[in-house]
Amino acid sequence: MNQRRRHAILAGVAFFIVALDQATKIYIMQTMRLHESISIIPGVFNLTYIRNPGAAFGIFASSSGAFRMVFFLLTSLFALALLGTIFYRLHPKDWWGQLTVISILGGAIGNLLDRLRYGEVVDFLDFSVKGYHWPAFNVADSAISVGVISLLILFAFENKRPEYTSSP
Repeated sequence: MNQRRRHAILAGVAFFIVALDQATKIYIMQTMRLHESISIIPGVFNLTYIRNPGAAFGIFASSSGAFRMVFFLLTSLFALALLGTIFYRLHPKDWWGQLTVISILGGAIGNLLDRLRYGEVVDFLDFSVKGYHWPAFNVADSAISVGVISLLILFAFENKRPEYTSSP
């Protein structure tokens, strides 16, 4: 497969993640009241509409709005540059690595769009297991988490991965 087609497919994956993230958030905002919770699997999974002005787990939530906007804009730019560097350094035939970076990128863009539009991120996936409550999250957070875990696995087994001998 040529590089142009591969990049088009990867861009499509990123677009799909962003579109799914934004569509689910719009649906939640239009059909639920803020802080409303709907039990899907009692005691395990709820749809709970919240807005998170902070980072993961509410970090920086109590900081001023101006600080948060500057902080998240700068960290987003740094993250995009880092993801671009990682993507550029991957072998063109490394689908796993490329999908991993694209997943993180799509999630980062989804949450960045929320921050730019609302000044906070819309979260709604709410899980509890045996009394332990995980902070609510969204599709973008899921894509970022799966991507980061995959990237860590990729780096951990980097020396055991196949060598690409043919030209890109």
